[in-house]
Amino acid sequence: MLAAAIGQTVAVLTVLLMAPLLKGVIDNLKARVQSRRGPSPLQPYHDLAKLFRKQRTVTADASPIFRAAPYVAFAAPVAFAVLIPVLTAAPMTWAFMADMVGSGFVLGIGGFLVNLAAMDSGSPYGGLGASRSRLVSALAEPTFIVVFFAVAFVSSATVPFVVNKALFVTTPIVVPSHALVAAAFFMVILAEAGRIPVDNPATQQELSMIEGSRLFEYSGPDQALLEWGSWMKLFVVLVVWLNVLVLPPGLATSVAPLPLAIAVASLAGKMLGAAVLIVGIESALAKIRILRVPEFLGASFVLSVLALVVFSLGR
Repeated sequence: MLAAAIGQTVAVLTVLLMAPLLKGVIDNLKARVQSRRGPSPLQPYHDLAKLFRKQRTVTADASPIFRAAPYVAFAAPVAFAVLIPVLTAAPMTWAFMADMVGSGFVLGIGGFLVNLAAMDSGSPYGGLGASRSRLVSALAEPTFIVVFFAVAFVSSATVPFVVNKALFVTTPIVVPSHALVAAAFFMVILAEAGRIPVDNPATQQELSMIEGSRLFEYSGPDQALLEWGSWMKLFVVLVVWLNVLVLPPGLATSVAPLPLAIAVASLAGKMLGAAVLIVGIESALAKIRILRVPEFLGASFVLSVLALVVFSLGR
């Protein structure tokens, strides 16, 4: 019991500390691809420290939803981290509290409350960002559901730890349906995390932002929690993609210092590969118009349905 609690704590700390580093590495690599020097990979840590030192400004008319949104958006990815295989292959204490669908609901609570807070602020940009964010989520959620159904159909399991073993231990050979599910899930990750081609996280133009425009009315520690929470959201969904669907080797088989250290190093290497992939996509593509987002997410939905069809035919 103590070992499981230690493993769970190390996994949560890994998510907390490595998520800003992933953001910094992506920004640095993207700048180098564009022949710019770019910020240091450690810049997100300096930004968080600066924001936490600033004064919090909240209007007197702010509702409890506006005040609570940063804390929920920060806590949701942390709660999600205890349900997925971040460092260990064996399930931890709270791993069976929710399956893949339930875990998705846990992660979505933060975004839902941030959207409510953006509309509650009365800012026109906040309302615009919230409405566009809900449009993207409404289009992405059917793909999420079909992807989860396809994963459950292929692996005969819904808990991420069990799916991991079913896909790569029982049937270690990657089948076409598995590859299609992984591709569809990655496309949804780009949309949900606000990355190109759906959204540009580096833009400063209010009318073209989705994620950034929802945070206009926040400052100081509240903004720091929202930024940190969004970085952790990208990190944990990439953990699911890497450790459950794409490349699970490297997970610790026991809760001991050496296996956990190897698992942390392995996760860092996988995240570096994911960062290179994201930078390559964002450097090769331009942000698409909001009216073409349904085409992008529709393609991911088609891939997930094809995964079910291919697996059914293969059986």
